[in-house]
Amino acid sequence: MSTAPRTELAEFTLRAVVTGVLLGLVFGAANAYLGLRVGMTVSASIPAAVLTVAVFKLIGRRSTILEANLSQTIGSASTSLATGAIFTIPALFLWNMAPPYLQVVALCFLGGVLGLSAMIPLRRLLIVEAKDELPYPEGTACAEVLQATATEGASDSAWIFRGMAVGAAVKLALSLFFLLPADLHAALPLPPKAVLAIELAPALVGVGFILGYRQAAVCVAGSIVSSLLLIPLIAWLGEGLEAPLRPETVRLVRDMTAGDIWGRYVRYIGAGCVATAGILTVLRGLPTMAGAFSAVVRGLKKASPGARAGGDVPLTDRDLPGGFVLGGIAFVVLAAGLVPGVFGGYGGALTRFVCALGVGVFGLIFVTVAARIVGIVGVTSQPTSGITLVTLIGVASVFAALGWTEPAAGAAVLTVGTIVAIAASKAGDISQDLKTGYLVGATPARQQVGQLIGAAFACWAVAATVLLLGRVYTFGSPEVPAPQATLMKTVIEGVLSGQLPWGLVLSGGGLAIGAVLCGVSGLAFAIGVYLPLASMAPLYVGGCVRALAGRAGAKGGDADPGVLAASGLVAGEGLAGVLVAGLVAAGVAPKSRAPWLGAGPGEAAALAVLLGVCYFLYRGGRAASPAAPPTT
Repeated sequence: MSTAPRTELAEFTLRAVVTGVLLGLVFGAANAYLGLRVGMTVSASIPAAVLTVAVFKLIGRRSTILEANLSQTIGSASTSLATGAIFTIPALFLWNMAPPYLQVVALCFLGGVLGLSAMIPLRRLLIVEAKDELPYPEGTACAEVLQATATEGASDSAWIFRGMAVGAAVKLALSLFFLLPADLHAALPLPPKAVLAIELAPALVGVGFILGYRQAAVCVAGSIVSSLLLIPLIAWLGEGLEAPLRPETVRLVRDMTAGDIWGRYVRYIGAGCVATAGILTVLRGLPTMAGAFSAVVRGLKKASPGARAGGDVPLTDRDLPGGFVLGGIAFVVLAAGLVPGVFGGYGGALTRFVCALGVGVFGLIFVTVAARIVGIVGVTSQPTSGITLVTLIGVASVFAALGWTEPAAGAAVLTVGTIVAIAASKAGDISQDLKTGYLVGATPARQQVGQLIGAAFACWAVAATVLLLGRVYTFGSPEVPAPQATLMKTVIEGVLSGQLPWGLVLSGGGLAIGAVLCGVSGLAFAIGVYLPLASMAPLYVGGCVRALAGRAGAKGGDADPGVLAASGLVAGEGLAGVLVAGLVAAGVAPKSRAPWLGAGPGEAAALAVLLGVCYFLYRGGRAASPAAPPTT
């Protein structure tokens, strides 16, 4: 789309800002909930864009395309904050060092400011000058959605609201009213202690639909290896042992349940698998990362005078001034280094200096890398896990060399990773938003201010969601496994103390290498190995539904009604889950109880509900515009 000077349209309006902030709170809480369940988040840009148009239509005010774009820019800002928070903060709970609310808010906000500030000088180089080289897939898709809704109205937006209603209703039926069992499971006669299971989780079915069949199949393949191979194999090998098998020191393997075996053995295999997959992702991308960094540096050296804000620069090419960029980066590094509570209060000035230096060095490098990489692979394939791992290993190695190996030192290392992970994720998110703005003729400076507003509000919602779920439930439990944070905790402990069952961890590394050699996503497979089959099976079901609906791999599929319905399921269940946790924390609702319908009738009803959710998504997928290309 042309980015020539345009007739001034309403853009930075109060209704656009308020709508974006509210959507950011919704998707921030929902993504935090989802990330704690399965270790991944979903993009909020397209759902936020469609919902913005729908909300304006409901209140009888037609929006301009620029207002809708600004609103989705603000609304999607929360996703990156949720990503960094769920990757790290739960590990503090696992160390019995639950952080105060304001510390988590500060970490989220500082990461958001760093990612935004460091990305601003890269916009012209990556979004404008490299427009043919870097497609920024989510940003381009969101622009197409905005252009369609601006001319045709938000005709498909009803699917998001329907999805939210379905997701919330099922979650409330399971976790507040306890009408049905939350999962279906069946023990197999052979191999030993093998169990087939699936959760009744609309959000996970929706995520599988969004991911598509292939990615969902890779995830469930990892879980099958874990549940139907590793657990039975350990049970079979340990059946005749008369002494505990390390790292277990008390119970015999034959006295353990499948869940016990997972917790004492398979968990470490899964952690090694995820860690290796993340590191391999970074290693495989090193040439791209190095090329991205050098290309950005070269581009900045020859930056055109148009990079200056104001003057005769057209609105469509106007960024926030360089003073904001330098001030924002300096603010983050100085605040992190000078405020004792940011890194948990461990050590003195030298410790805070090392942590702040880690934030500055790793943050600026990975913001630069992430902003370019997502232009090719998109936000959903951004190697945030690998980026976080590399940051934690680097900072933890410095700590170990300086003799700082106490548990509190691990917490300080973890908070460095929080800021860097959020900054890198924020850079990827705003890059996509700026691409959308470039295609629809928006003002970059206004989008950048919008991202700052979004981060300033969303940090409170994301922090509240993580802390609430951590206090009501137990991180690492079936309710909130927090897989990514558990992995980061394991890595830090290994670097600082060396006390890990390395045989199990390295076995998991071998599985990840095998998956990569087979040409599948190592991280997707590794997440499956780490999480139970009950959590991954719904993803596969959702992927199958998308394939059956004929939408898998279709161009522009991220904007079809099925994906909007799936996004609604994620948001609805996430918000209902946060509501239930709040009621439990207030003592209004019980944390758990036996379902009203148990055994046969309850399982039959749960299966019927699961099939109903699948049919709902199938209808959404089939409701896509007939102009969309068919599945190949």
